[in-house]
Formats: sequence, structure tokens, C-alpha cells
Amino acid sequence: MKITSACFGDNQPIPVECAFCAPDSKTHVTLSQNLNPDIAWSALPAGTRSLVLICHDRDVPSEPDDVNKEGRVIDASLPRIDFYHWVLVDLDPAAGPIKKGEFSHQVTPKGKGGPVGPRETRQGINDYSAWFAGDNDMGGDYFGYDGPCPPWNDTIVHHYVFTLYALDVARCPIEGHFKGPEVVQAIQGHVLGTAALTGVYALNPAVRF
Repeated sequence: MKITSACFGDNQPIPVECAFCAPDSKTHVTLSQNLNPDIAWSALPAGTRSLVLICHDRDVPSEPDDVNKEGRVIDASLPRIDFYHWVLVDLDPAAGPIKKGEFSHQVTPKGKGGPVGPRETRQGINDYSAWFAGDNDMGGDYFGYDGPCPPWNDTIVHHYVFTLYALDVARCPIEGHFKGPEVVQAIQGHVLGTAALTGVYALNPAVRF
């Protein structure tokens, strides 16, 4: 089982057009095109009836105190936690690759709608919902894909892991509004195989990747 993208190779940079934020020399960051990358799969296990795709950033600072603060940096030694960027279920394995920009083509203030997505899929709530909670301009339920926007003062590159799960059921056994960890728990016992593709991204110009 394999997952690939024409947008980036494994452990290679994610293009700016697929990010939520782009670097800016005056303001540190600006909103980007937020296109979902294309995703293709091959060599699926026999009996695969649906696919689940989950993207998470494994390098998010566990403490927000210094995030995007002038005169401060986020030290590499700070413990890191997961931040979910895309939770997609009920993807038909026979429907063909996901096209770039098919599921997301811009930043949508207050979030894109859901859970119903393109191709009769369902999409979970990503972690921008929690990040923007309480923000009058941006707060809302963020369904589907929203790309990288790591802190502009972080001292490490962030790794975005796209994991594809092949399931033995046509419909993911989860209902309502859901998040990444809930899907991972719900599909236990139904996973025939997995494959992962990792992209990297940083907004700090001092970070090389």
C-alpha cells in the first residue's frame, strides 16, 4: 500500500500554495491559497472498501505562551503535540486520486462547512476550530483541509503526516461531528493497511528545510 503526491515527495517541502499561511517579510505571515495537495494511492489491500485520510502536524508547541510573539522564540526542546489539519472518511478507493484544490481552494474565515464533503465523503473538524475559538473574525467549525501555518518564531521545521487507512467497511463507523483521534479510535478492527507521506514546512526564515 502506497500514498503519493505530485505536490511534494516524502520528507520534502509542502508548496506555499498548499499552506494556510505564507511567509511575509513585513508582517511575518500572510494568508496563502490553502489548496489541498493532490493525493494518490496504489497497491491497496484486497478487500478495501473505503479509505480514511488524516493529516496532522506532529510538531506543535505544547505551550502557547511564546507563539508568534515579537522578541521571543520557541525553543526546539519544548515538548510537542499533534495538530490535526484534515480528517476525511468514506473515500471511495475506486474513485481515483484526489486532485489539488478539489477539497480546499482558499482560506475560509469561520471555516468550511461539513461534515458532508466532495465525492459523498464526510470530513471531520480540524484543530483550527480550537485555535480560532473566541476570535470574532475567524472563530467557527473548521471542517476539511486547512493547511500549514506553524508559528513564525518556531526554531524547528514542522512535519505534516498524511496517513491513509484502508478499511474493510464502506462507511467509517462514526457519526455526527468528529475529530482525528476519534476516527483513529473508531476504525480499530477495520484497518487492512496503512501508508504515510510526510511533508515539511516552516514560516521562520531562519529555519532551513
